[in-house]
Amino acid sequence: MVRRWLPRRLLHGEEATLVEHLDELRTRLIVVLLAFVPAFLLAFAFHEQIMEWLTGPLSDDKKLVTLGVTEPFTTSVKVSLIAGLALALPIVLWQIWGFLSPAVQPHFQRIVLVFVVIATALFATGVAFMYYVVLPRALDFLTSYDDDLYDIQIRASYYYNFAAVTLVAGGIAFLMPIFVLALVRLRVLTSDRLRSNRQIAFVVLLVFAILLPTVDPVSLAFEVVPLLLLFELSIWMSVFMERRWRRGWGEEYAEAGPS
Repeated sequence: MVRRWLPRRLLHGEEATLVEHLDELRTRLIVVLLAFVPAFLLAFAFHEQIMEWLTGPLSDDKKLVTLGVTEPFTTSVKVSLIAGLALALPIVLWQIWGFLSPAVQPHFQRIVLVFVVIATALFATGVAFMYYVVLPRALDFLTSYDDDLYDIQIRASYYYNFAAVTLVAGGIAFLMPIFVLALVRLRVLTSDRLRSNRQIAFVVLLVFAILLPTVDPVSLAFEVVPLLLLFELSIWMSVFMERRWRRGWGEEYAEAGPS
């Protein structure tokens, strides 16, 4: 019964008219909306617990303040929207994948699904690392800096934006091995090229860490070290996976050579 309302995924190479593609896109957008609305309502019902969790890394002696009549309500709605999107994200990604997958060959579809599972675990690890390791130290430094000169008050809307961006950025940063392996799988990069350009990569990772919301030197060190370790892990994983993929590529890989 439910499957009748779900959009049908086209097969690889199956032809469809522009109207059929647009109709499928409309149906998938409706599915995304139907998933997001209940997720938002659920998040709003528990927004107090969510906001308490987000304020966990903040010192007990620091209190959030709001300015204006509507800010308490709009802040709760904003946090609930972000949480609702996070809850509905698997369905959103699945609908995006269902719309794009016909353009990808079947054996690559299986590889992408494996990468998605690994990426989900890495993203969750990155969020946990930022929440339990980086964010408490960053907040302690930033909210006590020159506190003898200022009456430091933390605005609630600014704090939740800062915390959300920090957590999401950390989760994305931990996806680096997936991006590297994908480029190696597509033969855009090789493990030899990664090793030879290691110093350039270190500089890029340092710049990325500096661009994160946590700007203090203590948090910067906590961010850079895991990124460097993840890059080294990406190199070793590339070496291992290249050997396996090379056996599958066989003569095709030998003739094409590293890109």
